[in-house]
Amino acid sequence: MCPARSARQQKDFALPMRWISMLTAALVTVSLYMLLMERDRVIAFAGAEPAPSDTAAEHAKTHDHRVPVMVMRSTAQTVQGHVLLRGETEAARAVEMRAETSGRVISDPLRKGAEVAAGDILCQIDPGTRQATLEQARAALREAKLRLPEAEAGVEKARSALEEARLNDRVRRRLAENGYASDTQVAATAAAVSSAEAGLASARAGLEAAQTAIRTAEAQVASAETEIERLTITAPFGGVLESDTAELGALLQAGSLCGRVIQMDPIRLVGYAPETELARIELGAMAAGRLVSGQEVMGRVTFVGREADAATRTFRVEVEIDNDAGQIRAGQTVEIRIQTPGRRAHLLPQSALTLDDAGRLGVRLADAQATARFAPVTVLRDGQAGIWVSGLPDSADVIVTGQEFVTDGVALAVTYRERDQ
Repeated sequence: MCPARSARQQKDFALPMRWISMLTAALVTVSLYMLLMERDRVIAFAGAEPAPSDTAAEHAKTHDHRVPVMVMRSTAQTVQGHVLLRGETEAARAVEMRAETSGRVISDPLRKGAEVAAGDILCQIDPGTRQATLEQARAALREAKLRLPEAEAGVEKARSALEEARLNDRVRRRLAENGYASDTQVAATAAAVSSAEAGLASARAGLEAAQTAIRTAEAQVASAETEIERLTITAPFGGVLESDTAELGALLQAGSLCGRVIQMDPIRLVGYAPETELARIELGAMAAGRLVSGQEVMGRVTFVGREADAATRTFRVEVEIDNDAGQIRAGQTVEIRIQTPGRRAHLLPQSALTLDDAGRLGVRLADAQATARFAPVTVLRDGQAGIWVSGLPDSADVIVTGQEFVTDGVALAVTYRERDQ
């Protein structure tokens, strides 16, 4: 065979094959367009029922067709709501016991973790010369009290002398009026009255000085006794030592730390509530706490803050629980569920929730005329059985299948289902 003729034959054969490939590609493109963009027309041309789509509502309204949906008849129940907070445990009371006077510690230290009762000695300081100072102050007080009767007697004596001088002065003046006493004698009795008055004033000053000496001595005694009382540092309440007490022989100054005591029974659960949840939390409400370890505890709300945290704009909430076994420690992470007043709500499957054109969360209902209607809801809480929502009437027919393919006013072909389906 001639090579030139063979090449010409191959060229003539490839030309129609190229046209066939192009025609096939064009047919595929047109088919994809018809299936994707004109699907309803293709299905209608083929004589099949179109599947629900975004245009199902308009199609139903135009042709008076009813859209098939599955509906669940729901009845409202009273459910207990809750506010969920996250926080930590905190000791009921904590105090750092510090010295109020200086001196060396003469008591053996107590180790951290030890349990103490109210009044137990934590640190004992060497009294030094404080006992002698107290005895000296007491002696000064006794001496001042002994001087008091003498000062009081001096006042009475001066008062009597004044009365006598005044009586003599009155008698002399009457005698002088009748010519039986001279002016010199009258002047002498007047001078005696002035002298008696000065004596009474001096006696009273002496009495005040004696009383002042007593008050000063009493203050010195009280100061010395207080100084001795400060030598013994005791636990103000029962609890646990969070640190070792001061070591034997250590020199404590005023303000030096003796030890830190914390009270762990009862213990607090502390969380912070946002402004949106604050109105739902009431004093005395029951609350449950769940620790990271899985331990669960119960208590009541004892405090709701009235001033927001400047950084987080949240409010402090405290729950008090029993901790007589001492298993719960301060600083543990805890999840707090605070009960709120009961509300009427419906238990629905989560798949029943949808959004309207405005972006509101809700469900679609089938009304008495078998038409669709959107109803906004508020989610209270969710669980394994479904989700609890409020905002619906006590009895409602909720669309649970097909709610995404209908809008308000669309006619429905309703099929009811049981709750456990």
